[in-house]
Amino acid sequence: MFKTIGILAHVDAGKTTFSEQLLYHMEAIRTRGRVDHQDAFLDSHDIEKNRGITVFADQAVFRYNGTKYTLIDTPGHVDFSPEMERAIRVMDAAILVVSAADGVEGHTETVWDLLRKHGVPTFIFINKTDREGADRETALTEIRKSLSEDAVLLDDGLTPDVIEWLAERDEALLEHYLEEGFDEEVWIRAMRRMTGSGRIFPAGSGSALKDVGITGFFSRLDRLSGGTPNDAAGPLAARVYKIRHEEGGQRITFLKLTGGRLAVRDEVLIAGEPQKVTQIRKYSGHKYTVQDTAVSGELVAVMGLTGLEAGDPLGAETGRAPFSLTPSLSAAVRFADSIHPKDMLAHFMQLDAEDPSLSVTWDEPAREIRVHVMGLIQLDVLKEVVLDRFGADITFGEPSILYKETVRSSVRGYGHFEPLRHYAEVHLGISPAERGTGIAFRSDCHPNELAPGYQNLVGQALTEKPHRGLLTGSPLTDLNITLITGRAHNEHTSGGDFREASLRALRQGLEKADNILLEPVYDVRIKVSTGLMGRVLNDIRKAHGQFGDPETEADTVRITARVPVATFMNYPAEFASFTNGKGAITLRPGGYEECHNTEEVAERTGYDKDADPDYSSSSIFCAKGKGYSVPWHEAEAAMHLL
Repeated sequence: MFKTIGILAHVDAGKTTFSEQLLYHMEAIRTRGRVDHQDAFLDSHDIEKNRGITVFADQAVFRYNGTKYTLIDTPGHVDFSPEMERAIRVMDAAILVVSAADGVEGHTETVWDLLRKHGVPTFIFINKTDREGADRETALTEIRKSLSEDAVLLDDGLTPDVIEWLAERDEALLEHYLEEGFDEEVWIRAMRRMTGSGRIFPAGSGSALKDVGITGFFSRLDRLSGGTPNDAAGPLAARVYKIRHEEGGQRITFLKLTGGRLAVRDEVLIAGEPQKVTQIRKYSGHKYTVQDTAVSGELVAVMGLTGLEAGDPLGAETGRAPFSLTPSLSAAVRFADSIHPKDMLAHFMQLDAEDPSLSVTWDEPAREIRVHVMGLIQLDVLKEVVLDRFGADITFGEPSILYKETVRSSVRGYGHFEPLRHYAEVHLGISPAERGTGIAFRSDCHPNELAPGYQNLVGQALTEKPHRGLLTGSPLTDLNITLITGRAHNEHTSGGDFREASLRALRQGLEKADNILLEPVYDVRIKVSTGLMGRVLNDIRKAHGQFGDPETEADTVRITARVPVATFMNYPAEFASFTNGKGAITLRPGGYEECHNTEEVAERTGYDKDADPDYSSSSIFCAKGKGYSVPWHEAEAAMHLL
């Protein structure tokens, strides 16, 4: 059997130290490394060694009790959350490390939410119990309050209290307990089932630095977690985990096989074209071994494949869920005139293949390369990566906020496209959707009114890429779009006609709508002395944020708030200054809310909706063998289907 497990945590919770101890006990490494000694096995990149944080998700392999394990150590800093989320998608189980000294922090909750979204069975390790002032029970209470009340501490095994606690959460187990009493194997099977379905979260405690509690914790994980059986009989199914490049630029595609087998020289269909696997590698740290085949459950690196992105399905695997964590900042790349822009763009497109959240684009009007990032530390790391890999010294322009647009209430949009020998008409219902859901399309149009093939073209045109709103030209989001009806011509309609009519209908609807500008916000957690509470609350108010009731504990206070990224992204440095480094602040991506200064942003952006060459809210009709334009406010009355 194969199992892929991940180690996740808020930065500085001791995640990498835990990994080192575990790998040492599993005889995957000969000596234990340390982050502060810059010799951790899975933080092998110079950038990680110098900064003392994990930036890249890397893996190690070992065997335990007949199971072949792949361990993935993930970044703990919020700026590298997309790398962490990509890793979560291929995990059979996860270890969430929580510091007993610091408790549940902002990024801990982000990690927890992602693990729950992707249904990953989760084991919790309460670390740093050796620290002065750290308390295991206090940390467990906070975990149950902030993450899940179904966390169960197993340090002392199946005690009578644990036995009863588990029986209360499973009807079959309770019935067995009342009729026949306790049977350890029955309880273990039930715990494995309950852990796999996310009904309980086994926990342990100890000190990774002092090597306390590691082996016992992992022994319980091995017994209570499931994996992927070694079944090579079915069809090939796999999901892309990540993309990397060798020094020469050769592309390495990391895959988690979820079914069947893969062999060297096998051909795989990608976008309808066969591509041949030229090599299969099994990585552990930065070293690898070569193998001829890989089977279901294995995490391997494949050479010879192109055109794939992280998260893509392969073979019989289906579905490509969108990533939850998306950047909120955009920045322009600055570099010397001696470097041709095409060369620099090629470098960044290679980085974009490895991290699609960068969304690298060439801004033709500004003649510059732009990237999307989670935060300012990511920009610093990108500078080092480009220098290290491509030998180019770069800087970045002042980061700008990535705004989005939606509507406040429902409207109908009408689009008609009928230049000579073309014809398409589309009627759309456009309504606001729940925050963070993106664009959803459905059709209420009867096939007798418009053929299903044309209906699919409408949906494709509206969802194939982000479309611009009217206020600032920012991407539209959080919309439910419904095809109400449409019409084609037996002779003159082509596929492109419905794209034109659909986008004109969308735009015409937006012209009538109450449009809203959305801005990214942070979920903020602050711990500070009571004497500084007034200043912090005033700073949040000035930043157009909102805060809940402060919670006082002795001489400190905990504050939670939601604050715009635009007004708060530089606040941690100011906070560290006036608290002399004695406070704690966490900024967690909190999605999007209505912008606090829409008019100011719109004026600064200078977007002219009527001058956008890619969009028009007018419709095109035909009379006397000639097409003519009808403005949006008159188009509805001219529609053929009304």
